[in-house]
Amino acid sequence: MPICAKPYVPKLPDTIPKNDAFAKWKINQSPYSTSGFFWDVVFENIDYDAKAAFVIERVFERGDVEDIRNCRHYYGDEKITAVLLNAKFLPEITMYLASAVINRPITDFRCYTLRQSNPTRFPN
Repeated sequence: MPICAKPYVPKLPDTIPKNDAFAKWKINQSPYSTSGFFWDVVFENIDYDAKAAFVIERVFERGDVEDIRNCRHYYGDEKITAVLLNAKFLPEITMYLASAVINRPITDFRCYTLRQSNPTRFPN
């Protein structure tokens, strides 16, 4: 019998607060347990809603599968799709990963279009 990975189950409190209380609860929650990929900023001072584009791009670039799942759970697929499609720069491998995660062709990405309009030099 093959071993299957456990399905992702988000860790939520027993009761989810409503309206303004939910917004306050969400602000105090960190979707990431480590600060490894936020080495250049003070991890405790990150505003996850105001700097959503920075956080999403960094998580897709440096995070693992669990981090990407937490990011998708925290922001939602619509927000993630909008941020990734409008990112000015993503490494090539991150573009392919993001393309697979959001199920959009790589040609829809702004960073792909910018990369095509700025070709690299030919090798000597």
